[in-house]
Amino acid sequence: MITAQTRAVPLMTELTGRTQASEVAEVRPQVTGIVTQRLLAEGSQVQKGQALYQIDARPFAAIAQQARAALANAEAVVDANRLKAERYRTLASGGGISKQDAADADAAYAQSRAQVAAARATLDAARINLDFTRITAPISGRIGQSTITRGALVTAGQTNALAKIQRLDPIWINIQQSSADFIALRHALQAGTLASTGSAPVRIVLSDGSRWPSPGQLDFADIDVNEATGTVTLRVTVPNPRGDLLPGLFVKAQLAQGLVHDGILVPQAAVTRDQRGNPLVLVVGRGDVIEPRTVTTAATFGANWLVTAGLKQGDRIVVEGQLTARPGTHVKVVPASAAAIGG
Repeated sequence: MITAQTRAVPLMTELTGRTQASEVAEVRPQVTGIVTQRLLAEGSQVQKGQALYQIDARPFAAIAQQARAALANAEAVVDANRLKAERYRTLASGGGISKQDAADADAAYAQSRAQVAAARATLDAARINLDFTRITAPISGRIGQSTITRGALVTAGQTNALAKIQRLDPIWINIQQSSADFIALRHALQAGTLASTGSAPVRIVLSDGSRWPSPGQLDFADIDVNEATGTVTLRVTVPNPRGDLLPGLFVKAQLAQGLVHDGILVPQAAVTRDQRGNPLVLVVGRGDVIEPRTVTTAATFGANWLVTAGLKQGDRIVVEGQLTARPGTHVKVVPASAAAIGG
């Protein structure tokens, strides 16, 4: 026999999930050319801005040089047109030339300035394309297998990525919870039967049964229900400093989704089922007489059931000898052994 004690018990839930990189970037060329160098080490950690591939830059350097010369030519023309426009305005004011000639000179000056702006934009575009010949990492993370080697032709806008970079620290775990359980939890929190646990840590259990040493944090719940599975996606962020957790692994997440204020923990061996399948416990009532009691169990908590209804503080619960204890019979009350209560 044990005596029921009410306490604040976190409502634990164990859900399955799959790991996912917190950032993913596919490395793609933005200009067309021949790869002259492959600067990455496959499977290594790379930093944002680190050079990964080098495309033959000579054609793009020549285009940039041509654009630079065109800009210098346009700037020379604009200086000549500026001087001519100023001289014509002076002559026109004294009647030396027609006002139309002065207006034409001003228009030629404005046109040459526009040509300078266009030439400068062309030079900027040529410099950008020249910079694109050195392909760099868009994010920091671990880079996977390269799909091309030195000497390969790459094209701007090609469908195949050259490599993929994934950020593994922290790593995300996408877990699925049934929409019915999700809605019931929200209703319980709103009704006050459950209290919020805030940002309670999430424990991760690997496929071999071992626990991940660093707890995660639940930081996202999707606003859509998957129509095919009827589940809601929750996301847990987990520290992964050494990158041991790889994307695509199946894991289990143990998380507290609420706090039961007056929960009672009862050893699982003390809970049986009636003919309808309802949870049932035997309690010792007045005069040490056995009474059956239908209870509501919310979840398992270690070797115990969390009972949320049907028992109260001080109830004496039978945890051993249920087969011989019959409702209505007198019994001799003996404290339960450590084995019976999971001690």
